[in-house]
Amino acid sequence: MGAQPILVDDGKLHDFVIEIFLAAGSSQREAGLIARHLVDSNLRGHDSHGVGSIPIYIRNLRAGELLINQTLTTMLETDTFAILDGNEGFGQVMAHDAMNIGIAKAQQKGVALVGLRNSHHVGRVGHWAEQCAEAGLVSIHFVNVVSDPSVAPFGGVSARVGTNPFSVGIPRDDQRPVVLDFATSKLAVGKVRVAMNQGKPLPPGALLTAQGEPTTDPSVLFGVPKGILLPFGDHKGWGLSLACELLGAALTGGRTQSGPKRRNNTINSMLSIIISPERLGTADTLSRETEQFIGWVRSGDNSPVLLPGDLEATTTIDRKAHGVPIDQKSWSDIITAAEAVGVAPPADIAWQAA
Repeated sequence: MGAQPILVDDGKLHDFVIEIFLAAGSSQREAGLIARHLVDSNLRGHDSHGVGSIPIYIRNLRAGELLINQTLTTMLETDTFAILDGNEGFGQVMAHDAMNIGIAKAQQKGVALVGLRNSHHVGRVGHWAEQCAEAGLVSIHFVNVVSDPSVAPFGGVSARVGTNPFSVGIPRDDQRPVVLDFATSKLAVGKVRVAMNQGKPLPPGALLTAQGEPTTDPSVLFGVPKGILLPFGDHKGWGLSLACELLGAALTGGRTQSGPKRRNNTINSMLSIIISPERLGTADTLSRETEQFIGWVRSGDNSPVLLPGDLEATTTIDRKAHGVPIDQKSWSDIITAAEAVGVAPPADIAWQAA
């Protein structure tokens, strides 16, 4: 097992992340959107998509594989759909702005289809479902990953695709939205990285060695030759991964993972379908039936039945109260990345967990 994590104040962490990306050349708006997304991911318990990504982003910036202060290029647009190019800019900005475009269209016309292609890593896809839900809109998101292939198709033992996440957001009146968000592999690559840094084993059945043997050692995924993640639910996860690849990228004019690793960056394309229950005339029905259904599924079990997003909400409350845990290896890497752009952390930002 690894050493006890560092605990970090989320507000000071947010400001520290802004400082890092300002020093790297980002505008105030860009740095703010990046910081909000990364720290929110940690607060929700998704450390795989949180501030541990900073060293990778700084590396890609310095290598010219992530472009700073980009804006979306509109490739095609109508009243109800838009195809947008992210120009290899920060996905935390590209996806945010793409969702704003889709939200405005859905509010006007009832439904919008938004294709975002060629964006650097868009991060936690549930964040974009939350953005739509905050506007009272249902959303569905298919995302592909062009990077170093890490997942085998069902029936195979060679990595051919990325973790290709899928997300759905459903708003609720005066309640947290239902937010479904998962990789189509059994584990996201970032979660394996976090487990490795924490010195923790993986659950059985998620990872193979390069020779196709089962393993629980997370470091195998990052070895030479690399290990191989498996799709969740066997053929079901693989089928959904295929849909994410073709709808997220091929349909939007983006690139599919059609070969081995070519660059060190992670490029995402995302197809988002955004729906206004209000404009469809079904908002009251959606609200009523959602609450009736949730009441029903929770009525037959003495133990609490969790909805997608419930665990994230309780984790956020705990981490705001007690600090965001970051393993010592990740924290050291973040400090090194910050120092590379001339930023030092505040002296009182972190403390050792008891």
